[in-house]
Amino acid sequence: MTIEVILPEDVFSSLRKSPQEIASDVRIAAAVEWYAEGLVSQGKAAELSGLSRPEFLDELAKRKVPVIQMTVEELRAELAGE
Repeated sequence: MTIEVILPEDVFSSLRKSPQEIASDVRIAAAVEWYAEGLVSQGKAAELSGLSRPEFLDELAKRKVPVIQMTVEELRAELAGE
Protein backbone atom coordinates (compact mmCIF):
# COMPACT_ATOMS: atom_id res chain seq x y z
CA MET A 1 0.00 0.00 0.00
CA THR A 2 1.17 3.50 -0.72
CA ILE A 3 0.29 6.62 1.25
CA GLU A 4 0.91 10.03 -0.24
CA VAL A 5 2.06 12.86 2.01
CA ILE A 6 2.04 16.34 0.55
CA LEU A 7 4.78 18.63 1.83
CA PRO A 8 5.75 22.15 0.81
CA GLU A 9 8.43 22.23 -1.89
CA ASP A 10 10.88 24.11 0.32
CA VAL A 11 10.93 21.40 3.00
CA PHE A 12 13.51 19.42 1.04
CA SER A 13 15.92 22.32 0.77
CA SER A 14 15.22 23.44 4.36
CA LEU A 15 16.06 20.00 5.71
CA ARG A 16 18.72 19.41 3.06
CA LYS A 17 17.30 15.97 2.38
CA SER A 18 16.02 14.19 -0.69
CA PRO A 19 12.39 13.06 -0.97
CA GLN A 20 13.59 9.49 -0.34
CA GLU A 21 15.38 10.52 2.87
CA ILE A 22 12.29 12.38 4.11
CA ALA A 23 10.09 9.37 3.29
CA SER A 24 12.44 7.18 5.35
CA ASP A 25 12.40 9.70 8.22
CA VAL A 26 8.59 9.72 8.20
CA ARG A 27 8.39 5.91 8.21
CA ILE A 28 10.81 5.69 11.13
CA ALA A 29 9.04 8.43 13.09
CA ALA A 30 5.66 6.75 12.60
CA ALA A 31 7.00 3.34 13.62
CA VAL A 32 8.67 4.76 16.74
CA GLU A 33 5.49 6.62 17.73
CA TRP A 34 3.24 3.60 17.19
CA TYR A 35 5.63 1.43 19.21
CA ALA A 36 5.80 4.02 22.02
CA GLU A 37 1.99 4.10 22.12
CA GLY A 38 1.88 0.29 22.33
CA LEU A 39 0.04 -0.03 19.03
CA VAL A 40 2.62 -2.31 17.39
CA SER A 41 5.21 -4.76 18.63
CA GLN A 42 8.92 -4.06 18.46
CA GLY A 43 9.34 -6.47 15.55
CA LYS A 44 6.44 -4.98 13.60
CA ALA A 45 7.70 -1.45 14.24
CA ALA A 46 11.15 -2.42 12.96
CA GLU A 47 9.55 -3.90 9.85
CA LEU A 48 7.39 -0.80 9.27
CA SER A 49 10.39 1.49 9.72
CA GLY A 50 12.44 -0.40 7.16
CA LEU A 51 15.18 -0.96 9.75
CA SER A 52 16.61 -4.17 11.16
CA ARG A 53 15.59 -4.88 14.74
CA PRO A 54 19.00 -3.82 16.16
CA GLU A 55 18.85 -0.62 14.08
CA PHE A 56 15.33 0.04 15.37
CA LEU A 57 16.50 -0.46 18.97
CA ASP A 58 19.26 2.08 18.31
CA GLU A 59 16.64 4.48 16.93
CA LEU A 60 14.52 4.04 20.08
CA ALA A 61 17.55 4.81 22.25
CA LYS A 62 18.41 7.85 20.14
CA ARG A 63 14.86 9.16 20.61
CA LYS A 64 14.82 8.22 24.31
CA VAL A 65 11.91 5.79 23.89
CA PRO A 66 11.98 2.87 26.35
CA VAL A 67 12.89 -0.40 24.67
CA ILE A 68 10.71 -2.36 27.08
CA GLN A 69 7.07 -1.29 27.11
CA MET A 70 6.10 -2.47 30.57
CA THR A 71 4.72 -0.75 33.64
CA VAL A 72 6.34 -1.22 37.04
CA GLU A 73 3.34 -3.28 38.12
CA GLU A 74 3.63 -5.55 35.06
CA LEU A 75 7.34 -6.02 35.72
CA ARG A 76 6.71 -6.90 39.38
CA ALA A 77 4.04 -9.41 38.37
CA GLU A 78 6.32 -11.00 35.81
CA LEU A 79 9.22 -11.24 38.25
CA ALA A 80 6.89 -12.75 40.86
CA GLY A 81 5.84 -15.37 38.30
CA GLU A 82 2.24 -14.26 38.13
